[in-house]
Amino acid sequence: MAEVLLYHHIQGLTDGVRAFADELRDAGHTVHTPDLFDGRTFDSIEEGFGFAREMGFDAIRERGAAAAEEHGPGLVYAGFSFGVTIAQRLAQTRPGARGALLMFSCIPVAEFGGAWPAGVPVQIHGKEGDEFFDEDLPAARELVGSTSDAELFVYPGDQHLFADSSLDAYDPEAASLLMERVGQFVASV
Repeated sequence: MAEVLLYHHIQGLTDGVRAFADELRDAGHTVHTPDLFDGRTFDSIEEGFGFAREMGFDAIRERGAAAAEEHGPGLVYAGFSFGVTIAQRLAQTRPGARGALLMFSCIPVAEFGGAWPAGVPVQIHGKEGDEFFDEDLPAARELVGSTSDAELFVYPGDQHLFADSSLDAYDPEAASLLMERVGQFVASV
């Protein structure tokens, strides 16, 4: 079974992110969900960004990196949207990563050292009409083109945080397929 470090999105550690983690736990995996916003959640992406701006994006990312230090190597780093900025960096730069799950976002690999680490599998998930994911799709395609360890899954629709069951953007059908793929991934690493 895998040990997963799951970083929440810009709206905080919502009930939907917790439910996603619980589903992986129910399958026998260990899942850590650091709360980078100290219990605060937001009704909109805009409100979450406003809070993160006040707190400082770099400070939040450093809190995320510090949360990883509490755990040994051999983690699967996972992130929802804003959380991808932390998860991807750790997967690329922290020795011993077992894998990465990048949901609703992908950062250009060059941001974190230039090449995806050999032997570290990665899945990228997003919706084809999502305005936020559309900006990241070229980076996702570049990552997939750079290693045989990468998979990109693009779902129909335009919801951004579609796997968070506590938000209006929730898409049960796409979320179920995403969870099936994530489940297979974490079972295989």
